[in-house]
Amino acid sequence: MTLVSSTPLLQHARANGYCIGAFNVHTLEMLQAVVEAAVETDSPLILQSTVGTVKHLGPDYIAAAAQTAAKLHKIPIALHLDHCTDFSLIVQCIRAGYTSVMIDASHSPFEENVEQTRKVVEVALAAGVNVEAELGKVGGVEDEIVVGEEEATLADPEECERFVELTGVPTLAPAIGTAHGIYKGEPKIAFDRIEQIAKRVSVPLVLHGGSGIPEDQVRRCVSLGMSKMNIATELRNAFSEAIKKVFAENPEENDPRKYMVPAKETLKQLAMDRMKLVGAAGQASNFR
Repeated sequence: MTLVSSTPLLQHARANGYCIGAFNVHTLEMLQAVVEAAVETDSPLILQSTVGTVKHLGPDYIAAAAQTAAKLHKIPIALHLDHCTDFSLIVQCIRAGYTSVMIDASHSPFEENVEQTRKVVEVALAAGVNVEAELGKVGGVEDEIVVGEEEATLADPEECERFVELTGVPTLAPAIGTAHGIYKGEPKIAFDRIEQIAKRVSVPLVLHGGSGIPEDQVRRCVSLGMSKMNIATELRNAFSEAIKKVFAENPEENDPRKYMVPAKETLKQLAMDRMKLVGAAGQASNFR
Protein backbone atom coordinates (compact mmCIF):
# COMPACT_ATOMS: atom_id res chain seq x y z
CA MET A 1 0.00 0.00 0.00
CA THR A 2 0.92 3.66 -0.15
CA LEU A 3 0.17 6.39 2.37
CA VAL A 4 -3.52 7.28 2.38
CA SER A 5 -5.50 10.35 3.31
CA SER A 6 -6.90 10.08 6.81
CA THR A 7 -10.27 11.46 5.64
CA PRO A 8 -11.87 8.11 4.65
CA LEU A 9 -10.28 6.39 7.67
CA LEU A 10 -11.81 8.88 10.07
CA GLN A 11 -15.15 8.94 8.29
CA HIS A 12 -15.34 5.16 8.70
CA ALA A 13 -14.41 5.48 12.38
CA ARG A 14 -17.12 8.11 12.93
CA ALA A 15 -19.74 6.03 11.12
CA ASN A 16 -18.87 2.88 13.05
CA GLY A 17 -18.34 4.26 16.55
CA TYR A 18 -14.61 3.75 17.06
CA CYS A 19 -11.54 5.98 17.14
CA ILE A 20 -8.13 5.92 15.45
CA GLY A 21 -4.97 6.61 17.42
CA ALA A 22 -2.73 9.34 16.03
CA PHE A 23 0.80 8.97 17.38
CA ASN A 24 3.46 11.68 17.43
CA VAL A 25 6.84 10.18 16.54
CA HIS A 26 10.26 11.85 16.62
CA THR A 27 12.67 9.12 15.51
CA LEU A 28 12.73 6.21 13.07
CA GLU A 29 12.52 3.78 15.98
CA MET A 30 9.40 5.48 17.34
CA LEU A 31 7.80 5.32 13.90
CA GLN A 32 8.69 1.63 13.53
CA ALA A 33 7.33 0.82 17.00
CA VAL A 34 3.96 2.41 16.31
CA VAL A 35 3.71 0.80 12.87
CA GLU A 36 4.51 -2.65 14.32
CA ALA A 37 1.85 -2.08 16.99
CA ALA A 38 -0.72 -1.27 14.29
CA VAL A 39 0.25 -4.34 12.25
CA GLU A 40 -0.06 -6.67 15.25
CA THR A 41 -3.45 -5.24 16.28
CA ASP A 42 -4.71 -4.83 12.68
CA SER A 43 -5.36 -1.14 13.31
CA PRO A 44 -5.59 1.78 10.88
CA LEU A 45 -2.82 4.21 11.82
CA ILE A 46 -2.15 7.93 11.74
CA LEU A 47 1.50 8.86 12.16
CA GLN A 48 2.04 12.44 13.31
CA SER A 49 4.95 14.83 13.43
CA THR A 50 5.05 18.20 15.13
CA VAL A 51 6.44 21.31 13.48
CA GLY A 52 9.51 20.95 15.68
CA THR A 53 10.12 17.40 14.48
CA VAL A 54 9.65 18.47 10.87
CA LYS A 55 12.28 21.18 11.35
CA HIS A 56 14.56 18.69 13.12
CA LEU A 57 14.39 15.81 10.61
CA GLY A 58 13.01 17.40 7.46
CA PRO A 59 9.64 16.56 5.87
CA ASP A 60 11.16 14.50 3.06
CA TYR A 61 12.94 12.13 5.44
CA ILE A 62 9.80 11.69 7.55
CA ALA A 63 7.54 11.16 4.54
CA ALA A 64 9.98 8.65 3.02
CA ALA A 65 10.08 6.60 6.23
CA ALA A 66 6.29 6.64 6.51
CA GLN A 67 5.88 5.73 2.85
CA THR A 68 8.25 2.78 3.32
CA ALA A 69 6.14 1.56 6.26
CA ALA A 70 3.00 1.81 4.13
CA LYS A 71 4.59 -0.21 1.32
CA LEU A 72 5.79 -2.94 3.68
CA HIS A 73 2.49 -3.53 5.44
CA LYS A 74 -1.15 -4.14 4.53
CA ILE A 75 -2.66 -1.63 6.92
CA PRO A 76 -3.82 1.88 6.00
CA ILE A 77 -1.32 4.50 7.20
CA ALA A 78 -1.76 8.27 7.02
CA LEU A 79 0.93 10.87 7.76
CA HIS A 80 -0.23 14.01 9.56
CA LEU A 81 1.40 17.38 10.28
CA ASP A 82 0.24 18.44 13.74
CA HIS A 83 -0.50 21.99 14.99
CA CYS A 84 0.99 24.07 12.20
CA THR A 85 0.47 27.83 11.91
CA ASP A 86 2.73 28.32 8.87
CA PHE A 87 1.01 28.03 5.47
CA SER A 88 4.32 27.65 3.60
CA LEU A 89 5.37 24.73 5.82
CA ILE A 90 1.98 23.07 5.26
CA VAL A 91 2.52 23.30 1.49
CA GLN A 92 6.07 21.97 1.88
CA CYS A 93 4.81 18.93 3.80
CA ILE A 94 2.06 18.24 1.25
CA ARG A 95 4.68 18.31 -1.51
CA ALA A 96 6.87 15.94 0.51
CA GLY A 97 4.06 13.37 0.72
CA TYR A 98 2.07 14.14 3.87
CA THR A 99 -1.54 12.98 3.53
CA SER A 100 -3.02 15.09 6.32
CA VAL A 101 -2.23 18.55 7.72
CA MET A 102 -3.48 20.67 10.59
CA ILE A 103 -3.86 24.41 10.30
CA ASP A 104 -4.03 25.76 13.83
CA ALA A 105 -5.46 29.27 13.74
CA SER A 106 -7.35 28.79 17.01
CA HIS A 107 -5.48 31.71 18.60
CA SER A 108 -6.99 34.06 16.01
CA PRO A 109 -10.52 35.53 15.97
CA PHE A 110 -13.21 33.29 14.44
CA GLU A 111 -13.29 35.09 11.08
CA GLU A 112 -9.52 34.89 10.69
CA ASN A 113 -9.51 31.21 11.68
CA VAL A 114 -12.11 30.61 8.94
CA GLU A 115 -10.05 32.51 6.38
CA GLN A 116 -6.79 30.68 7.16
CA THR A 117 -8.51 27.30 7.25
CA ARG A 118 -10.28 27.87 3.91
CA LYS A 119 -6.94 28.73 2.32
CA VAL A 120 -5.42 25.43 3.47
CA VAL A 121 -8.54 23.42 2.59
CA GLU A 122 -8.44 24.74 -0.98
CA VAL A 123 -4.83 23.65 -1.49
CA ALA A 124 -4.93 20.38 0.46
CA LEU A 125 -8.18 18.91 -0.82
CA ALA A 126 -7.03 19.51 -4.40
CA ALA A 127 -4.07 17.25 -3.58
CA GLY A 128 -6.24 14.62 -1.86
CA VAL A 129 -4.89 15.58 1.56
CA ASN A 130 -6.98 15.72 4.74
CA VAL A 131 -7.21 18.96 6.73
CA GLU A 132 -7.76 19.36 10.46
CA ALA A 133 -8.56 22.65 12.19
CA GLU A 134 -9.14 23.66 15.81
CA LEU A 135 -11.85 25.69 17.51
CA GLY A 136 -11.52 26.90 21.06
CA LYS A 137 -8.12 26.66 22.72
CA VAL A 138 -6.67 23.40 24.08
CA GLY A 139 -4.54 24.12 27.13
CA GLY A 140 -1.00 22.92 27.84
CA VAL A 141 2.16 22.77 25.77
CA GLU A 142 2.32 21.31 22.26
CA ASP A 143 5.80 21.72 20.78
CA GLU A 144 6.22 25.52 20.47
CA ILE A 145 2.57 26.39 21.23
CA VAL A 146 1.78 27.22 24.87
CA VAL A 147 -1.75 27.84 26.17
CA GLY A 148 -2.14 28.59 29.88
CA GLU A 149 -5.10 27.32 31.90
CA GLU A 150 -6.57 30.81 32.02
CA GLU A 151 -6.43 31.04 28.20
CA ALA A 152 -7.99 27.64 27.45
CA THR A 153 -11.53 27.97 26.13
CA LEU A 154 -14.13 25.38 25.16
CA ALA A 155 -15.41 25.23 21.59
CA ASP A 156 -18.92 26.55 21.02
CA PRO A 157 -21.19 23.96 19.33
CA GLU A 158 -22.95 26.55 17.17
CA GLU A 159 -19.62 28.03 16.08
CA CYS A 160 -18.34 24.53 15.24
CA GLU A 161 -21.29 23.97 12.92
CA ARG A 162 -20.83 27.34 11.24
CA PHE A 163 -17.06 26.85 10.98
CA VAL A 164 -17.41 23.54 9.13
CA GLU A 165 -20.00 25.02 6.78
CA LEU A 166 -17.83 28.07 6.00
CA THR A 167 -14.53 26.22 5.55
CA GLY A 168 -15.43 22.75 4.27
CA VAL A 169 -12.80 21.34 6.62
CA PRO A 170 -13.00 17.49 6.70
CA THR A 171 -11.97 17.04 10.37
CA LEU A 172 -12.41 19.28 13.40
CA ALA A 173 -10.58 19.42 16.73
CA PRO A 174 -12.87 21.20 19.20
CA ALA A 175 -11.49 22.17 22.59
CA ILE A 176 -13.52 20.19 25.14
CA GLY A 177 -11.42 20.45 28.31
CA THR A 178 -8.46 18.22 27.54
CA ALA A 179 -4.88 19.54 27.63
CA HIS A 180 -1.60 18.82 25.93
CA GLY A 181 0.99 17.12 28.13
CA ILE A 182 0.45 14.95 31.21
CA TYR A 183 -2.40 15.96 33.50
CA LYS A 184 -1.54 17.15 37.00
CA GLY A 185 -4.96 15.98 38.23
CA GLU A 186 -8.16 14.55 36.83
CA PRO A 187 -8.91 16.08 33.42
CA LYS A 188 -12.12 18.13 33.31
CA ILE A 189 -13.64 16.95 30.05
CA ALA A 190 -16.90 18.57 29.00
CA PHE A 191 -18.69 15.44 27.79
CA ASP A 192 -21.92 17.35 27.22
CA ARG A 193 -20.01 19.68 24.90
CA ILE A 194 -18.72 16.74 22.83
CA GLU A 195 -22.27 15.41 22.53
CA GLN A 196 -23.65 18.81 21.47
CA ILE A 197 -20.92 19.33 18.87
CA ALA A 198 -21.29 15.81 17.47
CA LYS A 199 -25.03 16.42 16.96
CA ARG A 200 -24.37 19.59 14.98
CA VAL A 201 -21.25 18.52 13.06
CA SER A 202 -21.11 15.48 10.79
CA VAL A 203 -17.35 15.50 10.14
CA PRO A 204 -15.02 13.37 12.33
CA LEU A 205 -13.98 15.02 15.59
CA VAL A 206 -10.46 14.98 17.00
CA LEU A 207 -9.51 14.60 20.66
CA HIS A 208 -6.32 16.48 21.46
CA GLY A 209 -4.35 15.89 24.65
CA GLY A 210 -4.93 12.13 24.72
CA SER A 211 -1.96 11.32 26.99
CA GLY A 212 -3.01 10.30 30.48
CA ILE A 213 -6.80 10.50 30.14
CA PRO A 214 -8.37 7.74 32.32
CA GLU A 215 -9.49 4.82 30.19
CA ASP A 216 -13.16 5.10 31.08
CA GLN A 217 -13.13 8.73 30.00
CA VAL A 218 -11.42 7.86 26.71
CA ARG A 219 -14.14 5.28 25.99
CA ARG A 220 -16.83 7.82 26.79
CA CYS A 221 -15.25 10.40 24.46
CA VAL A 222 -15.21 7.81 21.66
CA SER A 223 -18.82 6.78 22.30
CA LEU A 224 -19.88 10.43 22.02
CA GLY A 225 -18.24 10.94 18.62
CA MET A 226 -14.47 11.42 18.89
CA SER A 227 -12.93 9.64 15.88
CA LYS A 228 -9.22 10.52 16.27
CA MET A 229 -7.19 10.71 19.48
CA ASN A 230 -3.79 12.38 19.53
CA ILE A 231 -1.16 10.72 21.73
CA ALA A 232 2.23 12.37 22.16
CA THR A 233 3.63 13.09 25.61
CA GLU A 234 3.15 9.63 27.13
CA LEU A 235 4.88 8.07 24.12
CA ARG A 236 7.86 10.38 24.41
CA ASN A 237 8.06 9.82 28.16
CA ALA A 238 7.88 6.02 27.90
CA PHE A 239 10.50 5.94 25.15
CA SER A 240 12.88 8.19 27.11
CA GLU A 241 12.43 6.33 30.39
CA ALA A 242 13.28 3.02 28.71
CA ILE A 243 16.52 4.54 27.42
CA LYS A 244 17.35 6.00 30.85
CA LYS A 245 16.85 2.56 32.39
CA VAL A 246 19.48 1.06 30.10
CA PHE A 247 22.01 3.73 31.05
CA ALA A 248 21.17 3.41 34.75
CA GLU A 249 22.03 -0.29 34.53
CA ASN A 250 24.99 0.17 32.19
CA PRO A 251 26.37 3.75 32.19
CA GLU A 252 29.15 2.81 29.75
CA GLU A 253 26.79 1.60 27.01
CA ASN A 254 27.73 3.19 23.68
CA ASP A 255 25.82 1.10 21.13
CA PRO A 256 22.58 2.90 20.18
CA ARG A 257 21.01 -0.43 19.22
CA LYS A 258 21.32 -1.62 22.81
CA TYR A 259 19.15 1.21 24.17
CA MET A 260 16.91 1.81 21.16
CA VAL A 261 15.63 -1.78 21.02
CA PRO A 262 14.13 -1.81 24.56
CA ALA A 263 12.80 1.72 24.04
CA LYS A 264 11.14 0.64 20.82
CA GLU A 265 9.56 -2.42 22.46
CA THR A 266 8.24 -0.32 25.36
CA LEU A 267 6.66 2.12 22.95
CA LYS A 268 5.18 -0.66 20.84
CA GLN A 269 3.39 -2.20 23.82
CA LEU A 270 2.01 1.18 24.90
CA ALA A 271 0.77 1.92 21.37
CA MET A 272 -0.92 -1.48 21.17
CA ASP A 273 -2.75 -0.77 24.42
CA ARG A 274 -3.99 2.58 23.10
CA MET A 275 -5.13 1.09 19.79
CA LYS A 276 -7.20 -1.49 21.64
CA LEU A 277 -8.55 1.14 24.05
CA VAL A 278 -9.98 3.37 21.30
CA GLY A 279 -11.50 0.46 19.39
CA ALA A 280 -9.20 0.61 16.35
CA ALA A 281 -7.89 -2.96 16.75
CA GLY A 282 -9.24 -5.22 14.01
CA GLN A 283 -10.49 -2.35 11.86
CA ALA A 284 -7.63 -2.23 9.31
CA SER A 285 -9.05 -5.24 7.46
CA ASN A 286 -12.03 -3.06 6.45
CA PHE A 287 -9.74 -1.08 4.14
CA ARG A 288 -8.12 -3.94 2.22
